[in-house]
Amino acid sequence: MNRSNKNNQSPKKTPSQTVDIGPEHFINRELSWLEFNARVLEEAQAETTPLLERVKFLSIFSTNLDEFFMVRVAGLREQAFSTGAAQDYTPDQLSPLDQLSQIRKRIDELIEQQYQCWRESILPSLAEQKIEIVTPEEIQNDRNLLAPLDSYFQETIFPVITPMAIDPSHPSPRFHNRAIYLAAMLTRKKGLGPKQLFAVVQLPQNISRLLSLPNHEEGNKEKKFRFVFLEDLIAAHLLDLFSGFEVENYSTFRITRDSDLAVIEQEADDMLKMIEQRLKERRRQDAVRMEINATADEKLIARLIELEGLHVTEEGLSPPGYSEIYTIDGPIDFSGLSPLLKLPGFEEFRDPSFVPEIPSEFRQYDLFKTIAKKDLLLHHPYESFNPVIDFVSRAAKDPKVLAIKQTLYRTSGDSPMIAALTKAAENGKHVTALVELQARFDEAANVSWARKLERAGVHVVFGFLDLKTHCKVSLVVRQEEDKVRRYVHLGTGNYHPATAMTYTDIGLFTAKEAVAHDVSALFNLLTGYSQGHKWNKLIVAPKDLQRQTVELIQEQTRLAQNGKTARIFAKVNSLSDHTVITALYEASQAGVKIELVVRGICCLRPGIPGISENIEVISIVDRFLEHSRIYLFGAGDTPKVFLSSADWMPRNFYRRVEVMFPIEAKNLRKRIVHEIIPVFFQDNVKSRKLTSTGAYERIQPTKNHPPFRSQEELLMRHGKKKPPSSP
Repeated sequence: MNRSNKNNQSPKKTPSQTVDIGPEHFINRELSWLEFNARVLEEAQAETTPLLERVKFLSIFSTNLDEFFMVRVAGLREQAFSTGAAQDYTPDQLSPLDQLSQIRKRIDELIEQQYQCWRESILPSLAEQKIEIVTPEEIQNDRNLLAPLDSYFQETIFPVITPMAIDPSHPSPRFHNRAIYLAAMLTRKKGLGPKQLFAVVQLPQNISRLLSLPNHEEGNKEKKFRFVFLEDLIAAHLLDLFSGFEVENYSTFRITRDSDLAVIEQEADDMLKMIEQRLKERRRQDAVRMEINATADEKLIARLIELEGLHVTEEGLSPPGYSEIYTIDGPIDFSGLSPLLKLPGFEEFRDPSFVPEIPSEFRQYDLFKTIAKKDLLLHHPYESFNPVIDFVSRAAKDPKVLAIKQTLYRTSGDSPMIAALTKAAENGKHVTALVELQARFDEAANVSWARKLERAGVHVVFGFLDLKTHCKVSLVVRQEEDKVRRYVHLGTGNYHPATAMTYTDIGLFTAKEAVAHDVSALFNLLTGYSQGHKWNKLIVAPKDLQRQTVELIQEQTRLAQNGKTARIFAKVNSLSDHTVITALYEASQAGVKIELVVRGICCLRPGIPGISENIEVISIVDRFLEHSRIYLFGAGDTPKVFLSSADWMPRNFYRRVEVMFPIEAKNLRKRIVHEIIPVFFQDNVKSRKLTSTGAYERIQPTKNHPPFRSQEELLMRHGKKKPPSSP
């Protein structure tokens, strides 16, 4: 397949050839997300992926699936089983019950593949490198394997864990979301207690899930790493915890709960306190999944089903094939494999390390003077995130800076960004931080450092109750010799130094007055509901973003209808908005060449004759999470180019404050159009093409197109440049 994309000529098509668009032309959102996670799993399955990176992708697959259950499956379950709940139908016309059935079928397939990959490929490959995981079967046959850890169990684990009997005098505990438990059916041999006892033990969450066994093999001078899962160590000591009883059957299990905060449209005088309360309530939400080892007997499983009120496959209770019980043939939850990723050595089994480039413009002494002269662009992680931190850190210390305003959706608690804002407030500058408390699964962290900022004197605000503030914006106001000048950073990703090393994102620095004026108005909107501003450069959701996106697509449609060359390129995390997809179908019917790089959810079906034969969709899953949003409208050398914090999804258009901003400097636009965008469609190593059936097919190198990996190419351009030759 030719990946050069040099031919931007649009095929001619008259408006009379348009075809009606129906439900069959849309892919279900939830099933599309599962296919994204399947592509993550493929990276774990691929033997071309470095061994320890395969372990990482196996862990990511598990973590992704957890979030899918906590939010998406929980929502469908609410619609399907709650009395009087509306049965919302998606554009593909699948009901919540239909979706739950199809989700269950696909997840069963993926979990089987995941554990097959673990047992048959990753475990043997680890063993070849003398990294071994002791199995429960090996422990049963040779309890002496755990002898080196017996004292550790008695001294460290035994004092922490709590054996909990469950009977009329000991009511069932509320099992914590995603915590791992051991459940046991016990028979009394002597002493107190009922003849038959059901009991549970929670694994301590502050002790490593993988425990290292010392290597005592005599005469073995080779470095060898042996690990045992914490639950297997505890299981081997169940009789110590329940002395006087005999173990009939035991199993590890884990409950996943509905964890969508659903704060929208709630009233509260203090949003911070409300979020703190909802975080406590999250632990008590309904169960949406139970994972349990395949070795568990029916009596033990039935007891847990009774305690949690889980849905099982019974007529009148669940759709055909749907159950919330998942039996697992292996260790539950691979997110506890991190000790393997941190093993010393083994560099050849990891992705090569790299040092992000710091462009020469950002090495100047006076960063503000540099930005005042020209717009600057940074492409992370290939280019360093340090200049973004520097931008705020310098402003915090600069006596000329009067004010700093910042949106914070996600960041780390020890972030230099938080430290810089704190220092700025201590230095007497007017500092405003818009903290998004509803950043899903980061609420607790955001509450913590919001309190820290408040204590330092930062004016902390939380945006709107019914809208998440998802845009990534920094504003520095500086008193200069001739006037007050404003400096702006706009980005596609979060102000998070850690994820800036693993997510691909793009940020723009500018001092252009029209942009700065819009950014000031944006902060006034966020902090004081100030409205009525006429936006000069920014396109802002929820009011204008979807409408203007559709207008930009329709502009290309009209060009094609008039026989002119037209082109649309979009790189997004997800594409699910019905209105935008319909506009893209109409553009394709008119003959517009459309190229889409969609990492995750894609509800559009490309390649349908008469509907979308001019649309090509690829997904790239590689070392870095593809996170940047890039939009291009127009062919030739002068297209309209935008970057954004927003995907093409209803939530971004209607339920979030988002910003799409133009790239107008010719050199920066040229860089995006001719240097960054082309590499995506040249990728034939980590790229998959979406077909009209909804399946993804790997794009393979050919004789005329040798292997080309887009992220590796960008690393070579920036992070791995050879030093200049000696004169």
